[in-house]
Amino acid sequence: MNSRDLTAAELKESFKALGKAVDILKYSLEKCGKIGIKAEYSLEELDVFENLTSRFARAADIYTQKIMKGIALILREETNTYIDKANLFEKLEIADAEDLKLMRDLRNEIAHEYKLKDITELFQPVVEYSGKLLKVVEKTEIFARNQKLV
Repeated sequence: MNSRDLTAAELKESFKALGKAVDILKYSLEKCGKIGIKAEYSLEELDVFENLTSRFARAADIYTQKIMKGIALILREETNTYIDKANLFEKLEIADAEDLKLMRDLRNEIAHEYKLKDITELFQPVVEYSGKLLKVVEKTEIFARNQKLV
């Protein structure tokens, strides 16, 4: 087994993990859609939205840390930074580089939410970028299959 095969196997496992994360993200997104964005939330509604934020962060982490890295390695592209990877994915017509950067920034805000005055400030962007992340994941899966990366 050569290094490309090993990386392809790792990428395949990462896609499985991403699939599970995406399924639960869709579930949370649907529940939050029924609640809607508003000024005040009940404790139960806050719980539902906080689940969405953590599920978005998990799915975004798998995508940015495992999937993007794995594809760049298999394609033998020089991507030393996250910005390099985002630009590569734009060049490959998978995603808008700026959207990928903003997704990463949002994920970082979630990870450091204790610095926020009010976590509800993240709910609207998380809903918006969850939709974008789902579309990017779908395009990436199609790209990976078409390129026979997995």
